[in-house]
Amino acid sequence: MDIREQRQQNPVAAEVLALTAVVRPILTGTLYALKKEVVAQAGGYDNVKLLMLSRLYKAGDGDCGICFEYAVHDAISRHDARVIERIEDAAKLCKLAGQTPPKSILFGLEKTGTQQLIDTASDVLTDESRLLYGTPGQPVKLKRYLGKLAGAFRNRQTKPALPYSIRGLWKADLFVGYTHSEQWVATTVKINTSHLEGAAGLRIGIVPIKSGGSDRVRKDDSKNLIICPLHHDGDFMQTFYEGWRIVQALIESDANMPKEVLLPDPNHREVARILVERRDYPVVEVVAAIKSFGQPELLATETKEVGTTTLAGQANTDLVIAPLSRGPDLFTAAGGTAKSS
Repeated sequence: MDIREQRQQNPVAAEVLALTAVVRPILTGTLYALKKEVVAQAGGYDNVKLLMLSRLYKAGDGDCGICFEYAVHDAISRHDARVIERIEDAAKLCKLAGQTPPKSILFGLEKTGTQQLIDTASDVLTDESRLLYGTPGQPVKLKRYLGKLAGAFRNRQTKPALPYSIRGLWKADLFVGYTHSEQWVATTVKINTSHLEGAAGLRIGIVPIKSGGSDRVRKDDSKNLIICPLHHDGDFMQTFYEGWRIVQALIESDANMPKEVLLPDPNHREVARILVERRDYPVVEVVAAIKSFGQPELLATETKEVGTTTLAGQANTDLVIAPLSRGPDLFTAAGGTAKSS
């Protein structure tokens, strides 16, 4: 049995901080969803100002999904416990070994169909980094195939150049793994659960929890994917959708303060105000500048493996989550000594 202790490192901050943190990747995803030829006329992605984003942006069906990919990647990078816990459970089912929080490498999809490696893999992957893909055989070395993957994204004719066991790897949105064990898995991220598809080489599918559906991290044999649903009410998906609405309201208002009917919640309006104050700056600079305003890493998670003895029947529990407060517990605060049994 695993015992996972979650020790609170920082107090739970105001909703504004949590929203500010999730708005950053949504802005980034919106920026890179712009058509390349349109961005070129504005001087390139690094020079698109926030006020110009609202004028250059044309809403598309896949835009929310692109921003969701960025938000999940950013949440993993920030060690957001709401996402990290789910990823760690999925990694365990993939037999991915790791003690430290997992890392993420993101592939970004532009509307033009061009793919680019957003977060460089050179600082994360080594020549010995292996890709686990869930079928018998020696795991491939991931780094050597990055060039072919980039070509596969750009040109459909290069896809057969990938080994048969990972021929569907070009459908990956993220690579999730652990640097110390140098093990990685290809991950697909879909905002619409009905769009989730398996492919050779993919191992994890991250989706929002479906209304009335199971929230259990589980294997889908028909897709050969580990399904990793993210919770909604009071959790990551609610924060994401609220952040998405804030950015959409800002775009609708030409990067000016949205009308109250668009954002009636005072917390949402405060986040919008932070952005409006920076409407004359490039989006990439705004995203970097407001990083310090977001909710910092909240929980430090430590997993311990302990032995168990089944006294009767069948043991169905293999994980216990134990939240630990930042401050002294009730008994210590009363002057006594806390005793664990």
